[in-house]
Amino acid sequence: MLNVTIDEIQRDPLKYLRQVEAGVTFIIMQADKPIAEIRPISSSGKQLRPFGLCAGEFTVPDNFDAPLPEDILSAFEGK
Repeated sequence: MLNVTIDEIQRDPLKYLRQVEAGVTFIIMQADKPIAEIRPISSSGKQLRPFGLCAGEFTVPDNFDAPLPEDILSAFEGK
């Protein structure tokens, strides 16, 4: 990690962006205090799960949205 000031980055921002692309991480300093970090985004290479992976393994019952029985409602309401 390299420390740079805002003024240094403003003079030649492309220079620092090229270095970030090459894998360098920078800490931006202002008045000798770190205020930000610029680092490359790591591509994990993970493949997203496909939609419908478990299709057909579960079917929603016809009474899914039917009112709950009175004893279960009472338990939820703390009665």
